[in-house]
Amino acid sequence: MTKASEAKGNRRRPRKYSGRLWLAPALIVLGALSIYPLLFAVQVSFRTPSGYGFGNFSRLINDRLFLISLFQTLVYTAGALAVEFGIGLGLALLANRQFRGRGLLRSVLLIPMLLPPVVVAVIWRLILNPEFGVLNGTLRLLGIDTAPLTWAAAENTALPSVMLVDIWEWTPFLFLLLLAGLQSLPVEPFEAATVDGASKWQILRHLTLPMLKPVIAIAVLLRGMDLLRVFDQVFILTQGGPGFATETVTLYIYRTAFRFYNFGYAVVMSFVLLIATTVIARSFLRLLGRQPASA
Repeated sequence: MTKASEAKGNRRRPRKYSGRLWLAPALIVLGALSIYPLLFAVQVSFRTPSGYGFGNFSRLINDRLFLISLFQTLVYTAGALAVEFGIGLGLALLANRQFRGRGLLRSVLLIPMLLPPVVVAVIWRLILNPEFGVLNGTLRLLGIDTAPLTWAAAENTALPSVMLVDIWEWTPFLFLLLLAGLQSLPVEPFEAATVDGASKWQILRHLTLPMLKPVIAIAVLLRGMDLLRVFDQVFILTQGGPGFATETVTLYIYRTAFRFYNFGYAVVMSFVLLIATTVIARSFLRLLGRQPASA
C-alpha cells in the first residue's frame, strides 16, 4: 500500500465515525433519562418487603381497591371526555361562524386552560365549599335548600364534582383543536352541499364530521390519555375521598409509594396503567380507522 492510499484511508476513517460521535451525546442523554429509569423500574417491581419475587404481581390480582380505583378512573375518563368533546365541538362550530365579537369569544374560552391545574383546583375547592362556597351561596339566594348539597364532600356527588372541574378547565383544549380543524377544511364541498339543498344537520353528519375525523382522533386521544393519569385536581379537591369515592389509579399509586413506601407495588401498578392506556389508545385508533368516511 502506498503512502497516498494510506493517507486517503486515514481521511475516510474519521468521516465514517463522525456521525456516530455526534449522536453519542444524545444517545447518552436518552439512555440516562429513559432507558435506565425503565430498567430500574422493572428491577424495583420485583422488590418486596421480604426480598425479590413475584409477590407484587400476585397481590395486584387480588387487590380490590386497585380494581375500584381503575374502574373509577375509566368512568372519570369516559364521562369527562364525552362532555368535553360535545361542548368543545359545539363551541368550535359556533366560533367558526362569522359574527361580531368572535375574537373576544375565542379569547374568553381559552382562559380556563391557561390557568395552572393546581390554581383551578384550589379555586373550585372554594366554590364547591358547602358552607361558604359561591355555588351554594348563589343557590340560597335563589331560594334553594342547599343543606343536602355538599358536592365534593358526599360520596354520590364527589366524582361528578371533580369531573365538573376538569370539564371547565380542559374543554377549551378540545375547542381549540376542533376549531383549528374546522378552519382548515376546504370551503368548496360545503358550498356545493348548500347549493344542492342539504340541511345543516346533513352537512354536519355527512361532510363536516367525516372530514374532521383525523383532528377528532388526535384531540380525543390526547385528552383521553391525559384524563387516565389525572392526579392534581383529585388530590387537592378530595384526596380520594370521601372514603374511596374519588380514588383514581394515579392517586392510589402515589399513596402506595410515598405514604406506605411500597415502591415495588407502586411500579407494578404504574406498568398496568401504562399498558391500559396503550391498549385503549390503539383500540380507539383501530376502531376509528375501520369506520367508513361517510358514516
